[in-house]
Amino acid sequence: MQAVNAMIRERIASEHAPRIPEVTAHLVEAGGKRLRPMLTLAAARLCGYDGPYHIHLAATVEFIHTATLLHDDVVDDSKQRRGRPTANLLWDNTSSVLVGDYLFARSFQVMVETGSLRVLGILSNASATIAEGEVLQLTAARNLETTEETYLRVVRGKTAALFSAATEVGGIIAGAPEPHVAALRAYGDALGIAFQIVDDLLDYGGTAAIGKALGDDLREGKLTLPVIRALAQADAEERAFWSRTIGKGRVEAGDLDRAQAILARHGALESTRQTALDWAERARLSLRALPDHPLSEMLEDLASYVVERIS
Repeated sequence: MQAVNAMIRERIASEHAPRIPEVTAHLVEAGGKRLRPMLTLAAARLCGYDGPYHIHLAATVEFIHTATLLHDDVVDDSKQRRGRPTANLLWDNTSSVLVGDYLFARSFQVMVETGSLRVLGILSNASATIAEGEVLQLTAARNLETTEETYLRVVRGKTAALFSAATEVGGIIAGAPEPHVAALRAYGDALGIAFQIVDDLLDYGGTAAIGKALGDDLREGKLTLPVIRALAQADAEERAFWSRTIGKGRVEAGDLDRAQAILARHGALESTRQTALDWAERARLSLRALPDHPLSEMLEDLASYVVERIS
Protein backbone atom coordinates (compact mmCIF):
# COMPACT_ATOMS: atom_id res chain seq x y z
CA MET A 1 0.00 0.00 0.00
CA GLN A 2 2.93 2.35 0.58
CA ALA A 3 4.02 1.71 -3.01
CA VAL A 4 0.47 2.32 -4.24
CA ASN A 5 0.24 5.60 -2.34
CA ALA A 6 3.59 6.68 -3.74
CA MET A 7 2.41 5.94 -7.28
CA ILE A 8 -0.83 7.84 -6.69
CA ARG A 9 1.06 10.91 -5.48
CA GLU A 10 3.42 10.68 -8.45
CA ARG A 11 0.66 10.30 -11.04
CA ILE A 12 -1.64 13.06 -9.77
CA ALA A 13 1.11 15.61 -10.37
CA SER A 14 0.38 18.11 -13.12
CA GLU A 15 2.93 20.59 -14.40
CA HIS A 16 0.37 22.89 -15.98
CA ALA A 17 -2.67 22.58 -13.71
CA PRO A 18 -1.77 22.74 -10.00
CA ARG A 19 -5.44 22.53 -9.02
CA ILE A 20 -5.47 18.86 -10.07
CA PRO A 21 -3.09 17.65 -7.31
CA GLU A 22 -4.69 20.08 -4.84
CA VAL A 23 -8.21 18.72 -5.34
CA THR A 24 -7.10 15.10 -5.62
CA ALA A 25 -4.83 15.25 -2.57
CA HIS A 26 -7.66 16.74 -0.51
CA LEU A 27 -9.68 13.57 -1.04
CA VAL A 28 -6.91 10.98 -1.26
CA GLU A 29 -5.03 12.26 1.78
CA ALA A 30 -8.25 12.37 3.82
CA GLY A 31 -7.71 8.71 4.50
CA GLY A 32 -10.47 6.35 3.56
CA LYS A 33 -10.29 2.61 3.97
CA ARG A 34 -8.46 1.93 0.67
CA LEU A 35 -10.38 -1.35 0.45
CA ARG A 36 -10.42 -1.53 -3.33
CA PRO A 37 -6.68 -1.21 -4.01
CA MET A 38 -5.98 -3.49 -1.07
CA LEU A 39 -8.23 -6.12 -2.68
CA THR A 40 -6.19 -5.95 -5.88
CA LEU A 41 -2.91 -6.37 -4.04
CA ALA A 42 -4.26 -9.23 -1.92
CA ALA A 43 -5.78 -11.06 -4.90
CA ALA A 44 -2.53 -10.87 -6.87
CA ARG A 45 -0.38 -12.03 -3.96
CA LEU A 46 -2.81 -14.80 -3.05
CA CYS A 47 -2.45 -16.12 -6.61
CA GLY A 48 1.34 -16.09 -6.38
CA TYR A 49 2.15 -12.91 -8.28
CA ASP A 50 5.63 -11.50 -7.71
CA GLY A 51 5.82 -8.84 -10.44
CA PRO A 52 5.34 -5.06 -10.20
CA TYR A 53 2.05 -4.49 -11.99
CA HIS A 54 -0.33 -5.19 -9.13
CA ILE A 55 0.81 -1.78 -7.84
CA HIS A 56 -0.27 -0.16 -11.12
CA LEU A 57 -3.63 -1.90 -11.00
CA ALA A 58 -4.26 -0.98 -7.37
CA ALA A 59 -3.48 2.68 -8.16
CA THR A 60 -5.80 2.47 -11.19
CA VAL A 61 -8.63 1.15 -9.03
CA GLU A 62 -8.15 3.98 -6.53
CA PHE A 63 -8.08 6.58 -9.33
CA ILE A 64 -11.39 5.28 -10.67
CA HIS A 65 -12.90 5.26 -7.19
CA THR A 66 -11.70 8.78 -6.40
CA ALA A 67 -13.02 10.08 -9.73
CA THR A 68 -16.47 8.67 -8.98
CA LEU A 69 -16.45 10.25 -5.51
CA LEU A 70 -15.66 13.67 -6.96
CA HIS A 71 -18.50 13.33 -9.47
CA ASP A 72 -20.93 11.88 -6.90
CA ASP A 73 -20.44 14.80 -4.51
CA VAL A 74 -21.38 17.20 -7.30
CA VAL A 75 -24.44 15.18 -8.33
CA ASP A 76 -25.60 14.81 -4.70
CA ASP A 77 -24.56 18.36 -3.70
CA SER A 78 -22.73 16.77 -0.76
CA LYS A 79 -21.03 18.88 1.85
CA GLN A 80 -19.00 16.23 3.67
CA ARG A 81 -16.86 13.28 2.60
CA ARG A 82 -14.69 11.17 4.92
CA GLY A 83 -15.43 13.61 7.72
CA ARG A 84 -14.11 16.62 5.78
CA PRO A 85 -15.66 19.28 3.52
CA THR A 86 -16.10 17.99 -0.01
CA ALA A 87 -13.92 19.23 -2.85
CA ASN A 88 -16.88 20.84 -4.60
CA LEU A 89 -17.57 22.83 -1.42
CA LEU A 90 -13.95 23.98 -0.99
CA TRP A 91 -13.38 24.71 -4.67
CA ASP A 92 -16.40 24.45 -6.97
CA ASN A 93 -18.43 21.96 -8.97
CA THR A 94 -16.52 22.65 -12.15
CA SER A 95 -13.17 21.81 -10.56
CA SER A 96 -14.54 18.59 -9.06
CA VAL A 97 -15.99 17.39 -12.36
CA LEU A 98 -12.91 18.23 -14.41
CA VAL A 99 -10.46 16.74 -11.91
CA GLY A 100 -12.63 13.64 -11.79
CA ASP A 101 -12.38 13.45 -15.57
CA TYR A 102 -8.61 13.81 -15.32
CA LEU A 103 -8.41 10.91 -12.84
CA PHE A 104 -10.47 8.68 -15.13
CA ALA A 105 -8.05 9.47 -17.96
CA ARG A 106 -5.07 8.88 -15.67
CA SER A 107 -6.47 5.50 -14.66
CA PHE A 108 -6.43 4.34 -18.27
CA GLN A 109 -2.88 5.59 -18.77
CA VAL A 110 -1.71 3.58 -15.77
CA MET A 111 -3.61 0.38 -16.57
CA VAL A 112 -2.29 0.33 -20.14
CA GLU A 113 1.23 0.08 -18.72
CA THR A 114 0.47 -3.47 -17.58
CA GLY A 115 0.26 -4.57 -21.22
CA SER A 116 -2.82 -6.70 -20.53
CA LEU A 117 -5.72 -6.16 -22.91
CA ARG A 118 -7.94 -8.32 -20.70
CA VAL A 119 -7.22 -6.14 -17.67
CA LEU A 120 -7.99 -3.07 -19.76
CA GLY A 121 -11.31 -4.61 -20.80
CA ILE A 122 -12.36 -5.46 -17.24
CA LEU A 123 -11.53 -2.06 -15.77
CA SER A 124 -13.03 -0.11 -18.68
CA ASN A 125 -16.21 -2.19 -18.43
CA ALA A 126 -16.30 -1.53 -14.70
CA SER A 127 -15.99 2.22 -15.31
CA ALA A 128 -18.94 2.12 -17.72
CA THR A 129 -20.97 -0.02 -15.32
CA ILE A 130 -20.36 2.43 -12.46
CA ALA A 131 -21.67 5.31 -14.56
CA GLU A 132 -24.64 3.19 -15.63
CA GLY A 133 -25.44 2.37 -12.01
CA GLU A 134 -25.32 6.03 -11.02
CA VAL A 135 -27.67 6.99 -13.86
CA LEU A 136 -30.05 4.17 -12.88
CA GLN A 137 -30.04 5.46 -9.31
CA LEU A 138 -30.78 8.96 -10.60
CA THR A 139 -33.77 7.76 -12.63
CA ALA A 140 -35.04 5.69 -9.68
CA ALA A 141 -34.72 8.57 -7.20
CA ARG A 142 -38.01 9.65 -5.61
CA ASN A 143 -39.83 6.78 -7.31
CA LEU A 144 -41.71 4.96 -4.55
CA GLU A 145 -42.31 2.03 -6.89
CA THR A 146 -38.61 1.15 -6.96
CA THR A 147 -38.19 -2.59 -6.36
CA GLU A 148 -35.52 -4.55 -4.55
CA GLU A 149 -34.45 -5.89 -7.94
CA THR A 150 -33.81 -2.37 -9.22
CA TYR A 151 -32.02 -1.49 -5.99
CA LEU A 152 -29.70 -4.48 -6.41
CA ARG A 153 -28.93 -3.45 -10.00
CA VAL A 154 -27.98 0.01 -8.75
CA VAL A 155 -25.75 -1.43 -6.03
CA ARG A 156 -24.11 -3.88 -8.41
CA GLY A 157 -23.42 -1.02 -10.78
CA LYS A 158 -22.29 1.88 -8.65
CA THR A 159 -20.40 -0.08 -5.97
CA ALA A 160 -19.93 -3.82 -6.51
CA ALA A 161 -18.61 -3.44 -10.08
CA LEU A 162 -15.37 -1.87 -8.89
CA PHE A 163 -14.95 -4.29 -5.96
CA SER A 164 -15.39 -7.18 -8.39
CA ALA A 165 -13.02 -5.73 -10.97
CA ALA A 166 -10.43 -4.98 -8.27
CA THR A 167 -10.24 -8.60 -7.18
CA GLU A 168 -10.58 -10.06 -10.68
CA VAL A 169 -7.68 -8.12 -12.22
CA GLY A 170 -5.45 -9.18 -9.31
CA GLY A 171 -5.99 -12.79 -10.29
CA ILE A 172 -5.56 -12.09 -13.99
CA ILE A 173 -2.26 -10.23 -13.63
CA ALA A 174 -1.02 -13.22 -11.62
CA GLY A 175 -1.98 -15.64 -14.40
CA ALA A 176 -4.35 -17.51 -12.10
CA PRO A 177 -6.50 -20.35 -13.54
CA GLU A 178 -10.02 -19.39 -14.57
CA PRO A 179 -11.78 -21.01 -11.58
CA HIS A 180 -9.66 -18.88 -9.25
CA VAL A 181 -10.34 -15.71 -11.26
CA ALA A 182 -14.07 -16.48 -11.17
CA ALA A 183 -13.93 -17.02 -7.41
CA LEU A 184 -12.18 -13.68 -6.89
CA ARG A 185 -14.75 -11.95 -9.10
CA ALA A 186 -17.62 -13.51 -7.11
CA TYR A 187 -15.96 -12.53 -3.83
CA GLY A 188 -15.61 -8.90 -4.91
CA ASP A 189 -19.19 -8.75 -6.16
CA ALA A 190 -20.66 -10.11 -2.91
CA LEU A 191 -18.35 -7.97 -0.77
CA GLY A 192 -19.28 -4.83 -2.69
CA ILE A 193 -23.00 -5.53 -2.31
CA ALA A 194 -22.62 -6.12 1.43
CA PHE A 195 -20.56 -2.93 1.73
CA GLN A 196 -23.18 -0.75 0.02
CA ILE A 197 -26.11 -2.26 1.90
CA VAL A 198 -24.31 -1.47 5.15
CA ASP A 199 -23.63 2.11 4.00
CA ASP A 200 -27.31 2.54 3.18
CA LEU A 201 -28.28 1.12 6.56
CA LEU A 202 -25.86 3.39 8.40
CA ASP A 203 -27.47 6.41 6.78
CA TYR A 204 -30.47 5.77 9.03
CA GLY A 205 -28.57 4.73 12.12
CA GLY A 206 -24.84 5.38 11.90
CA THR A 207 -22.62 7.87 13.65
CA ALA A 208 -20.34 10.71 12.62
CA ALA A 209 -17.63 8.06 12.19
CA ILE A 210 -19.07 7.12 8.78
CA GLY A 211 -17.87 10.49 7.47
CA LYS A 212 -21.20 11.85 6.25
CA ALA A 213 -24.34 13.35 7.72
CA LEU A 214 -27.14 11.03 8.81
CA GLY A 215 -30.23 11.16 6.64
CA ASP A 216 -28.50 12.17 3.40
CA ASP A 217 -30.33 9.43 1.49
CA LEU A 218 -33.67 10.66 2.85
CA ARG A 219 -32.94 14.23 1.80
CA GLU A 220 -31.69 13.13 -1.62
CA GLY A 221 -34.72 10.95 -2.29
CA LYS A 222 -32.79 7.69 -2.61
CA LEU A 223 -34.82 4.50 -2.38
CA THR A 224 -32.50 2.24 -0.41
CA LEU A 225 -33.27 -1.24 0.87
CA PRO A 226 -34.60 -0.31 4.35
CA VAL A 227 -37.07 2.17 2.84
CA ILE A 228 -38.14 -0.19 0.05
CA ARG A 229 -38.95 -2.84 2.67
CA ALA A 230 -40.77 -0.38 4.94
CA LEU A 231 -42.81 0.88 1.98
CA ALA A 232 -43.92 -2.65 1.21
CA GLN A 233 -45.61 -2.76 4.66
CA ALA A 234 -46.65 0.89 4.95
CA ASP A 235 -50.15 1.96 5.96
CA ALA A 236 -51.77 5.01 4.35
CA GLU A 237 -50.27 7.47 6.86
CA GLU A 238 -46.76 6.06 6.49
CA ARG A 239 -47.00 6.02 2.70
CA ALA A 240 -48.04 9.67 2.78
CA PHE A 241 -44.94 10.39 4.88
CA TRP A 242 -42.64 8.65 2.38
CA SER A 243 -44.40 10.37 -0.50
CA ARG A 244 -43.81 13.79 1.04
CA THR A 245 -40.21 13.24 2.12
CA ILE A 246 -38.72 11.00 -0.55
CA GLY A 247 -41.27 11.32 -3.35
CA LYS A 248 -41.64 15.12 -3.24
CA GLY A 249 -38.41 16.04 -1.46
CA ARG A 250 -40.09 17.98 1.35
CA VAL A 251 -38.02 16.98 4.36
CA GLU A 252 -38.78 18.83 7.58
CA ALA A 253 -37.29 18.92 11.07
CA GLY A 254 -37.95 15.66 12.89
CA ASP A 255 -38.52 13.64 9.73
CA LEU A 256 -35.34 11.61 10.13
CA ASP A 257 -36.45 10.53 13.61
CA ARG A 258 -39.85 9.56 12.26
CA ALA A 259 -38.28 7.65 9.36
CA GLN A 260 -36.10 5.73 11.79
CA ALA A 261 -39.14 4.88 13.91
CA ILE A 262 -41.09 3.60 10.90
CA LEU A 263 -38.15 1.52 9.71
CA ALA A 264 -37.75 0.01 13.18
CA ARG A 265 -41.49 -0.66 13.51
CA HIS A 266 -41.52 -2.81 10.38
CA GLY A 267 -38.23 -4.56 11.12
CA ALA A 268 -36.74 -3.04 7.96
CA LEU A 269 -33.46 -2.15 9.65
CA GLU A 270 -32.96 -5.64 11.05
CA SER A 271 -33.96 -7.42 7.85
CA THR A 272 -31.58 -5.20 5.87
CA ARG A 273 -28.83 -5.98 8.34
CA GLN A 274 -29.46 -9.69 7.84
CA THR A 275 -29.29 -9.27 4.07
CA ALA A 276 -25.89 -7.58 4.42
CA LEU A 277 -24.71 -10.46 6.60
CA ASP A 278 -25.95 -12.95 3.99
CA TRP A 279 -23.95 -11.24 1.23
CA ALA A 280 -20.84 -11.17 3.44
CA GLU A 281 -21.25 -14.90 3.95
CA ARG A 282 -21.50 -15.38 0.18
CA ALA A 283 -18.22 -13.52 -0.14
CA ARG A 284 -16.56 -15.80 2.40
CA LEU A 285 -17.91 -18.93 0.70
CA SER A 286 -16.44 -17.78 -2.64
CA LEU A 287 -12.97 -17.96 -1.12
CA ARG A 288 -13.23 -21.72 -0.69
CA ALA A 289 -12.42 -22.20 -4.38
CA LEU A 290 -9.06 -20.47 -3.90
CA PRO A 291 -5.76 -22.06 -2.82
CA ASP A 292 -4.82 -22.05 0.85
CA HIS A 293 -2.93 -18.87 1.65
CA PRO A 294 -2.57 -16.58 4.69
CA LEU A 295 -4.26 -13.80 2.70
CA SER A 296 -7.40 -15.92 2.36
CA GLU A 297 -7.98 -15.46 6.06
CA MET A 298 -7.46 -11.71 5.69
CA LEU A 299 -10.11 -11.59 2.95
CA GLU A 300 -12.49 -13.54 5.19
CA ASP A 301 -11.85 -11.06 7.99
CA LEU A 302 -12.49 -8.21 5.56
CA ALA A 303 -15.95 -9.57 4.77
CA SER A 304 -16.65 -9.65 8.50
CA TYR A 305 -15.29 -6.13 8.97
CA VAL A 306 -17.61 -4.71 6.31
CA VAL A 307 -20.71 -5.83 8.20
CA GLU A 308 -19.35 -5.34 11.73
CA ARG A 309 -19.83 -1.60 11.16
CA ILE A 310 -23.53 -2.17 11.84
CA SER A 311 -23.16 -4.38 14.92
